[in-house]
Amino acid sequence: MSNGQWYPPEWPGRIRALAAGELTAAVPRRAATVMLLRDDATGTGGAPAVHMLRRRTSMAFAGGAYAYPGGGVDPRDDDRLVGWAGPALGTWAQRLGVTTPAEAQAIVCAAVRETYEEAGVLLAGPTPGTVVTDTTGDDWEADREALVARELSFAEFLERRGLVLRSDLLGAWARWITPEFEPRRYDTWFFAAALPAGQRTRNASTEADRTVWITPGDAADGYDRGELLMMPPTVATLRTLRPYATAAEALAAASAQDLTPVLAQARLDGDELVLSWPGHEEFTKNISKAGKDETRGGDETPRKGGTRAEEKTDGAEGGAV
Repeated sequence: MSNGQWYPPEWPGRIRALAAGELTAAVPRRAATVMLLRDDATGTGGAPAVHMLRRRTSMAFAGGAYAYPGGGVDPRDDDRLVGWAGPALGTWAQRLGVTTPAEAQAIVCAAVRETYEEAGVLLAGPTPGTVVTDTTGDDWEADREALVARELSFAEFLERRGLVLRSDLLGAWARWITPEFEPRRYDTWFFAAALPAGQRTRNASTEADRTVWITPGDAADGYDRGELLMMPPTVATLRTLRPYATAAEALAAASAQDLTPVLAQARLDGDELVLSWPGHEEFTKNISKAGKDETRGGDETPRKGGTRAEEKTDGAEGGAV
């Protein structure tokens, strides 16, 4: 086995059903995810570390895979203006490739909200030039849990706290759309952001059993060795982060990143199914009619636990890191 690419065994059957007209593609939901970066002084060779979580192995979707904090858009964030700092919503709409400022607001809100919900980090402040430094305490936790339960909208949360969303702390990095043969589909924007001074991450997600800070290079190397399980968008974005020596350098490069949506394609070549992601040839798979992956020799189960890549992180298991 040459890598740890997440690959569900039901894909070949679903792809053939879609090609035969027996399966209707679901409409993708809008979503956002954030690659949270920090400059690390723990011997990482000058590269910034990225915050990643490992999805619980019991999860039906991508169990055991490493990913970034993220989730779906709350439709309420389309409808109500929020306190805003940074580029205008029209500028964000153009950058994200959406038609209205309201759509852009909802996507950016999802990125900031999900980072707070899953990592405890809040990209907002009392003024356009500040950011909160402490999100601990029972009152903050009560608000975070209300956001998770969708009992509180993000706009209401910001208004209650007297905060403005710091969209200038985010850089749009990539956009991937879940393949048409997946039952749950997302149109996901990937953002980069630096960990604000004074804040610390923690595993606040019920979907994760582990969080780590790891350099993009170490994470990608762990995937290449088959030690860290990941989905193609995660690996691809890690590789594009690898050249940057600091978080600030990566954020400065965000405006040059290509946001053309990446959507997997599948075609039948005789009895063989060819699965590919345009522009990302490393993920191409050739699958026989029996479902065997001819590209990887049929072994798609990466090793878990005690990996070399994980040992290079700070070793935190779910708590603040």
